[in-house]
Amino acid sequence: MSPEAPSDLALFWAGVIAFAILLYVVLDGFDLGIGMLFGATRDKELRDEMMGAIAPYWDGNETWLIIVGASLFAAFPTVYAVFLPAFYLPVLLLLFGLIFRGVAFEFRGRGGPSHIWNVGFWAGSGVVAFVQGAAVGAMILGIPVKDGQYVGGPFEWLRPLPVLCGIGLMFGYALLGAGWLILKSPTRLRDWAYERAPFLARGMTAILALATLVTFFQAEGVIARLVERPWAAIFVLTGALSLWGVSRGIKARRDGRPFLFTILFFLSAFAFLAAAFWPYMIPYSVTVANAAAPESSLSFLFWGAGLVALPVVLIYSAVVHSMFWGKLRITGH
Repeated sequence: MSPEAPSDLALFWAGVIAFAILLYVVLDGFDLGIGMLFGATRDKELRDEMMGAIAPYWDGNETWLIIVGASLFAAFPTVYAVFLPAFYLPVLLLLFGLIFRGVAFEFRGRGGPSHIWNVGFWAGSGVVAFVQGAAVGAMILGIPVKDGQYVGGPFEWLRPLPVLCGIGLMFGYALLGAGWLILKSPTRLRDWAYERAPFLARGMTAILALATLVTFFQAEGVIARLVERPWAAIFVLTGALSLWGVSRGIKARRDGRPFLFTILFFLSAFAFLAAAFWPYMIPYSVTVANAAAPESSLSFLFWGAGLVALPVVLIYSAVVHSMFWGKLRITGH
């Protein structure tokens, strides 16, 4: 089968991975953002309420990251084999950050050195957000691949554009987290989040504008593909309108709007990157078709994980979020 014509099963699994990435960014994004905002205050009451705002969700949200990794390993082994050597250090930092977050979440408030758990929670959240954004920036520039093997250095992901994307995603996740706090909190934490949301929105916009400028000068692959696909500009427009919606929602004090419009911004950015990358899974050398596992393997995965595991995880996530929908119930308020 030619690289330009991936099989239906390859497309299915590429869609599953894209869907899982998108859900992870939105769901784990807000609790990573809250983790970073946690470090912006020393008020114990505010910190405790922040933890309460994500307590029912945080571990389930990270399940989608596991699905991404497992699906890549099983359905697109070539991508997995290229991605890990290219991002050994970011992946290690990601794992350390997630471990520190999880340990801090469980041990905070159970006695012992609480200041260590507090630092571990917000620092781990920041590291995870940064390396995810840096990986996206490195993908935009393109991953050097020869004969199916990564041929770049260990610090390709620390060039200016990846660093900007890492910082930008930190601002984006923090804005998503502030939106979630506004949506969920019935107390002064809501006002605290409202006060910080404009700074986060402006910071993300400024970093995004600078990253876009760098992209035009350095990312020839992206520019070439977007010239071929001018319709992708609609996602840029949607993203700009989303940021305007965030600003208007903050000014009008409409609790649901900042969070929803920030989600719309992430959806627009994701769609723009999909338009810029397709049909490549590793820009600009490994396509969906030539990275896919044999059809027999994809079929086995479809009948096992595709029809059983994925729906269970999706249903679990939907049930948990529906059960805890609405404002937090704070004792004494």
